[in-house]
Amino acid sequence: MHALAVLAVLVAGAGCRNTPSFDRSAVASDEHPTATRHRADDAPRRVRLAEGRRVFRFDTFGDEDFWGGTLRLHQAIEGSAHGGVGPGVSPKTALGVGLKVDVDALAQATVDALKAGKVDLDDPAVTVALLTSNAVVGVTGFSDGKGGLRTLGIQCALCHSTVDDSFAPGVGHRLDGWPNRDLNVGAIVGLSPDLSAVAKLLGVDEKTVRAVLASWGPGRFDALLFLDGKAFRPDGKSAATVIPAAFGLAGVNLHTYAGWGSIPYWNAFVAVLEMHGKGNFYDPRLDDASKFPVAARAGFGHVKADPDFVTSKLATLHEYQLSLEAPRPPEDTFDQESAKRGQQVFSGKCAQCHVAPLYTEPGWNMHSGAEIGIDDFQASRSPDGRYRTTPLRGLFTRAKGGFYHDGRFATLNAVVDHYDSALRLGLSAPEKSDLLEFLKSL
Repeated sequence: MHALAVLAVLVAGAGCRNTPSFDRSAVASDEHPTATRHRADDAPRRVRLAEGRRVFRFDTFGDEDFWGGTLRLHQAIEGSAHGGVGPGVSPKTALGVGLKVDVDALAQATVDALKAGKVDLDDPAVTVALLTSNAVVGVTGFSDGKGGLRTLGIQCALCHSTVDDSFAPGVGHRLDGWPNRDLNVGAIVGLSPDLSAVAKLLGVDEKTVRAVLASWGPGRFDALLFLDGKAFRPDGKSAATVIPAAFGLAGVNLHTYAGWGSIPYWNAFVAVLEMHGKGNFYDPRLDDASKFPVAARAGFGHVKADPDFVTSKLATLHEYQLSLEAPRPPEDTFDQESAKRGQQVFSGKCAQCHVAPLYTEPGWNMHSGAEIGIDDFQASRSPDGRYRTTPLRGLFTRAKGGFYHDGRFATLNAVVDHYDSALRLGLSAPEKSDLLEFLKSL
């Protein structure tokens, strides 16, 4: 995404409010184009889904005490001219690091002003206004009542939602469950004027922390850094992984690239250990100081909070996530006849692991690195030491940043070539081409 292009489109007002041709994953409701219609007696479920969506989109779990209180990130965003520190973060800069704006959260007057070029997208004060109106996807600013920010919190949607760019690049309707592969988490956290708490946790200096954060790049995050302290792979590349999708998980065992646990497990893990929300979390596997030295030292396997802002929300959050269906790719993005032939190739060569309609194994869907022809570095950082068979639906949403946990394969062609070589599939060139079109159709 080019920030200058965003600026030009916004100022010129050239964007339209129409949505693109693919289906937008959202809570199953009568308003959603692909929704299953609910009967009147489904009202309790609709209430739970609505609450789960609220948690996913807007609940900070009390993490503002960390992002604002400890890291003082809000001060870097508002800038010295508005009571903070440094130059501040303008809307143009915010879009440049992958933050997204929910057009449905904007007042009509703001939309009209953007179209008319009457909004200064170089002014951090505009960013503050967007944050305090819940218009920035996954980030909420708490107003100090004086035009600045009192603190700042983040939500699940920060990494696992994006927008459809229907108004302008980076500005549009929410797409919940889609991985934000533009989001530069490291650059955003690196804006903090005080990273001493992170440095202390990892046992390094702040300069090292900032260098590690800068190494991640767009669409990547290293959740395990704060467990094992491993910032880089043996080959010197960043250990950060690409942000995964949070849609299409109904019926799928395990949630992340290397397993760890169920969807509610990972929600609790992230809410407490990564987002730094206030909640209880239990996993004695993290007591293993040889494998998870940072976590063991910090007691991350036995976190207790009073009050607990996380546990009571796990059920509705889980139900909402399971309602997020994988989006369908636009029909003009693949050859349908070739895809039909590719489905036959897939059934004969790939379906042992990617079992339709889940496109992962029903059951314990885990494999060693050797089984899939890659190293075991990331797998070795997890309790099971294996990789999960990733569900394949909605692959088009994950093309940016590459495929596999670390984006090592830039294209689907490269993935097909890898498996053809590693598993000795013996695919002909036409079979590879057809298989590729089938994968693009999922």
